[in-house]
Amino acid sequence: MVFQCTTAFVTLASINIEELVVFYTQLLTQPKLYIPNVYAEFQLPGLKLAIFKPKETNQSEFENTFSGMSLCLEVTDLENAIAHITALGYPPPGDILTASHGREIYVYDPDRNRLIIHQSI
Repeated sequence: MVFQCTTAFVTLASINIEELVVFYTQLLTQPKLYIPNVYAEFQLPGLKLAIFKPKETNQSEFENTFSGMSLCLEVTDLENAIAHITALGYPPPGDILTASHGREIYVYDPDRNRLIIHQSI
């Protein structure tokens, strides 16, 4: 039996939620839903990004976790996106990469979650 999924979205757990909310607000836009120090939800084209603060009883579950998952944001002007995120204080640590599907660069949010900023060719 297959379950019926009505929507899917990406969530980031952070005990430093306010720092992440400021970062993603400056990077993207105002959150669609915002409960200070608890939850923020950003609506992007084709994706919902939610940030939440784990309850104290669950925080250890999210400490020192590393994931292979990256948030990939496709842009129309890679250089402009790099300038914007650099102005926010989070410059890319490496150079622009050329892949078969376009150009991209890796950047990291305040919690060190990897973002791939990508421009198609």
